[in-house]
Amino acid sequence: MNGNDFMSWVLRSPIHGLLSGGMMLITVTGRKTGRKYTTPVGYYSQGECLWVITSRDRKWWRNLKDGASVELLLKRKPVKAVAEIEIEERSVEERMYEYLRHVPQAAKPMGIRMNGRQPESTDIARTARDRLFIKLKLTE
Repeated sequence: MNGNDFMSWVLRSPIHGLLSGGMMLITVTGRKTGRKYTTPVGYYSQGECLWVITSRDRKWWRNLKDGASVELLLKRKPVKAVAEIEIEERSVEERMYEYLRHVPQAAKPMGIRMNGRQPESTDIARTARDRLFIKLKLTE
């Protein structure tokens, strides 16, 4: 069992509460194959949207180009959403500040230095080149 398998198991189990406040499962459908892929992702909510950050070198998010319907397992409940990719570096930089406001513990693993509660702007710019955000609008 790899790390994703373990996280998926926990998020589907009765002990999901240990992780569900910031983790969920997202199921995307391959644009070419039609095959479904499920992966655990970190998220935060803002208003009526959920935001997911991922690395640009991952492949699963490419199935979300041009908006796509996705299925989520959010706090052990199935939910449908529409995904939009935020990939432009300047937009990712701006979103990164908001992300770190919600998830400050993510700064250190990403190599972002914090001056008190303020992230170092040069670190944000460097990190934005390797990351992107996915905006999820719930439809149910």
